[in-house]
Amino acid sequence: MDTAGARRVRILQLVSERAQVAVAEVADELGITQSMLRRDLRVLESEGSVRRSYGMISAVERSRFETPLSWRTTTNGDEKRAIARAAAELLVGESSVYIDEGVTARLVAEYLPASRPLTIVTPSILVAADLAANSPHEVLLLGGRVRGRTLGVVDHWAREMLSGFAIDAAFLGANGVTVEAGLTTPDPAVAAIKAAAVKVSRRRIFVGDHSKFGVTSFARFANVGDIEVFVTSERLPLPHARRYMQYGPQVVRV
Repeated sequence: MDTAGARRVRILQLVSERAQVAVAEVADELGITQSMLRRDLRVLESEGSVRRSYGMISAVERSRFETPLSWRTTTNGDEKRAIARAAAELLVGESSVYIDEGVTARLVAEYLPASRPLTIVTPSILVAADLAANSPHEVLLLGGRVRGRTLGVVDHWAREMLSGFAIDAAFLGANGVTVEAGLTTPDPAVAAIKAAAVKVSRRRIFVGDHSKFGVTSFARFANVGDIEVFVTSERLPLPHARRYMQYGPQVVRV
């Protein structure tokens, strides 16, 4: 690597491909010392591009970058499961439910009440397959183009199908949440599906771990005030939660 700029581009490429990688592994691959790598990482951290923790470099979901599903499935797993359980308990008498693509939303599906059949609408092939095979619920899978990265469905066919529904409650995920930018995601096609779900749903419930807050991605699909409840973990500091509550939503920290 001839320049610091070129090295940092390569570091971002490695982290983008693997989502999480050891500091020592990156130094070896680039043929540089760990002290030189640490200097580059300080710059990338200051830009909000990566995080370091216990000798590992992790990708930060922002702008047009999206971490792989395999990494998100295994990261903060206990936290996401607790969030999903608490979110499912918010259902009181709804008969139709939208479940978003994404790891935490998919976990919500596992905690839906089995005592009464629901109509489930989802863009997620994974959610549809799990529920159709293992639950009493009726499942409607949106049609359209399938994104290989998440196995979620997007584009105009899915939006048109959603526009014909009136859904009682929607469980929605996001790659980033801020007061200023609202709820955001890297792909505008995904944002369009989420926005359509927000529009046709009476209740809008966000499910996501603490790492989503304070992050801005590329495409906005909702404002903070559009959401009835944010369900997250206690790792979101209470003063931060109170700031979001000033705009109308409840914030449930579990």
